[in-house]
Amino acid sequence: MQNFSKRSLTSLTLIIIIYQALVNKYVLFFLLLTISYISLLELYNLIKKIFLKHKFLITIIYFLSIIYLIFFLTQLFFFINKDYNSKLLFIFLITICIATDIGGYTFGKFFKGKKLIKISPNKTYSGLIGSYLLSFAVFFYFYFQLNFSYSLLILTFFISSISQAGDLFFSFLKREAKLKDTGNLLPGHGGILDRIDGIIFAVPIGLNLLFFFK
Repeated sequence: MQNFSKRSLTSLTLIIIIYQALVNKYVLFFLLLTISYISLLELYNLIKKIFLKHKFLITIIYFLSIIYLIFFLTQLFFFINKDYNSKLLFIFLITICIATDIGGYTFGKFFKGKKLIKISPNKTYSGLIGSYLLSFAVFFYFYFQLNFSYSLLILTFFISSISQAGDLFFSFLKREAKLKDTGNLLPGHGGILDRIDGIIFAVPIGLNLLFFFK
């Protein structure tokens, strides 16, 4: 219960910060810069523990990660600041990722059941179903309230799936590095990468797929 309270308080704080970033491009720039810096530190700690003495491989992975983050966050910055509709679409994408995470966590905790995969023992089939159900609930809210295209239901499925795959990928990295969390910056969540593990893959792919589903 205490951990749930910490997660809730941290999530509320993050929502306020994201809102400020959406209405102020300077806050957005600083937020993206901060996320990049901390994420890269956490990632370096992960790959260093996994590959140990393979310094060349660590350098290559880290360099590619920097390029990916720069490209993704630059694209995100300009997309959000383009117009009001772009902000709505970003909120749509990020909310799907958050709903996927919350659905998986709450359904998994409440219904438990069969484990989904060995690399992440906390992931269950009930959590998988919960992730999709809550992400679809987000779509229907946007569909009825903001008249979003029905074709975005397909995109919702893709984004939720990619978000879950990103979560599993980082779970695998943490397991290989023998770490529970990527950091301890966010109470109840762990590190920045623990919070954006699905988002970091799902949102950029979603931004580029939006053109086909509008």
